Amino acid sequence: MKILSILFFSIVLLFGEVYYSKVQPYEIRNISSNVSGLVIYSDENNLGKILSNEPYIKIDSDLDIQELTYIKEKLEYLANNLKLSEQIWINLEKATVKKRENYKKIESLKIKSQVEKNREFYDLIASENLLLNTKKEIQNFKIQITDLKLREAKLKRIVDDKNLRAKGYILYDLLVKSGQVVNISTPLAIVADIFKAKLTIYLSKEEVLDIEKKIVYLDGVKTNYKVNRVLNIADSKNISKYMAQIIIKSPKIFSKLVKVELKDE
Repeated sequence: MKILSILFFSIVLLFGEVYYSKVQPYEIRNISSNVSGLVIYSDENNLGKILSNEPYIKIDSDLDIQELTYIKEKLEYLANNLKLSEQIWINLEKATVKKRENYKKIESLKIKSQVEKNREFYDLIASENLLLNTKKEIQNFKIQITDLKLREAKLKRIVDDKNLRAKGYILYDLLVKSGQVVNISTPLAIVADIFKAKLTIYLSKEEVLDIEKKIVYLDGVKTNYKVNRVLNIADSKNISKYMAQIIIKSPKIFSKLVKVELKDE
C-alpha cells in the first residue's frame, strides 16, 4: 500500500504541470453605446474582417454636427465682442483717470462753486460705473465662451461616440442593425485583437511561487514563452487555483485546444 501511494504521488508530480487551454484572442471587447440615437449604418460585410479607421457602426449625428457649426459661429461672434469690450474698457479707463485727476484739481479750489464740483464728481462716478459695467461685461463674455467651449467639447465627444471605430481589431459580432434605436449602454458589437493570442491556465499556490523559472512547452514543443500574467487572488470558479496567462503569437486558427506544460530549466 505504501509503494502504491508513493507511485500515485509520483504520477501526480509528473503530470501536475500539464494543462490544456484554448487559444483565445489577446483581447475581446464588448462595445456598448455611450449615446442614444438611431443606427443609420451597421455593415455586416465587415464581420470577421480586420477593421480600418472607417466607422463600422454609425449613429445619427446630423443635429449634433449642425449644433457644432452654430457653436463655432457663436464663439467667433463672442470673441469679437470680447475684443471690442476690452478696447472700450481701455479707453474708459484712460478717460476715468483723466476725470479723477481733474476732480482732484478743482476739489479744493475756492473759485469753483459747489455745484460745479458736484457736477465733476457725478461725472467721475458715472465714468467709474461705466468702467465697472464694461469689466463685468468682459467677464460675462469670458464665461459664455468657456461654457460654449465645454459644450463644443462634449458635442465632439458625442459625434465621435456615434461613429464607432476599432482600427486593427477584427469585428467578431454585430449586435445592432440599421434602423434600430439605441440607448446608453445598449450592446453594439464585439471586437477582438487577433494580432496576439493568449492561453489561460490555473495554477496551484505552490506552482505560482516559482513560475518565472518554468519553461513553457506547447503540444510537446519547447518555446521561449513565459507565463506573462499571474493573478495573485484565487479564482472564484476554480477554487484554490490562480489564473495565469501566456501571451503567444497569433495562430492561423483560434479556439483550438493546446497542451501546455511547465517544466523546470
